[in-house]
Amino acid sequence: MHPGQHPIDAELVRRLVAGQFPRWAELAVERFPSGGTVNAMYRLGDGMVVRLPLVRGGAEDVAMERQWLPLLAARLPTAIPEVLGAGEPAEGYPWPWSVYRWRAGEPPEAGALSRPGRLAEDLAAFVAAMRGITLPRAPTAHRGGPLAAQDAETRAAIGQLRGIPEEGVDCDAVAAAWEDALRAPEWDGPPVWLHADLMPGNLLVDDGRLASVIDFGCTGVGDPACDLFPAWNLLPADARAVFREALGVDGATWIRGRARTLSQALIALPYYRGTNPAMAENARHVIRAVLEDR
Repeated sequence: MHPGQHPIDAELVRRLVAGQFPRWAELAVERFPSGGTVNAMYRLGDGMVVRLPLVRGGAEDVAMERQWLPLLAARLPTAIPEVLGAGEPAEGYPWPWSVYRWRAGEPPEAGALSRPGRLAEDLAAFVAAMRGITLPRAPTAHRGGPLAAQDAETRAAIGQLRGIPEEGVDCDAVAAAWEDALRAPEWDGPPVWLHADLMPGNLLVDDGRLASVIDFGCTGVGDPACDLFPAWNLLPADARAVFREALGVDGATWIRGRARTLSQALIALPYYRGTNPAMAENARHVIRAVLEDR
């Protein structure tokens, strides 16, 4: 998917585990299919998963998760990843990696939710709990700054999509939606704790309810609009309203949240359309949802 992506296979993972965690050396290692874009995932036995960055940028997230996940876990109503082993570079693999406890559940799919209203309530409870956390020396969340900071990359992505007519994106409409959002007031309150990457692939659902939230590589503090992504990348319109009401989102924050979700989708679609079908299809869903919601 990316330039500079490091090759990873099951044999490499077996060597890394055996060399650094010999107590787990006899456990089965199996690649877990994932639409993730930053890490490779390998099941380790029945109860663990090995997560290895594919690119150097992802390696920076490993230390952050090790530091903050234990602190966040005790303050959240939903299960999150638990680091069981801190792996280090070896066997030709250049970056730190981690072993996590396996979390049960399946990623939800937009348009196929069995209990969208309850899931919206669960997501709102998680986001509200994140916002209520106070921890010193918090990092700045990825994409947590002013909406205008995303302007150049978003406009460049719209330009790319104009050159891909087969995608059928109404580029004039999305450009107008983006420009309208830039006129909304920016967040002027204190920064709040965010997951900052609430994509469907980072959620695990069991019996229609939120079972776990994973991948905290973007976490930190910033604009609360950054955690409104599920309103457009996952929830249907009626459940979107439930999500908004449960969080008490004001008009300007809602506009910024919709624009941030749109920006992420516009950037993702031309980049992943040939390499990551799950990401590309969700990006198409977001673009449709945002334009219908204006």
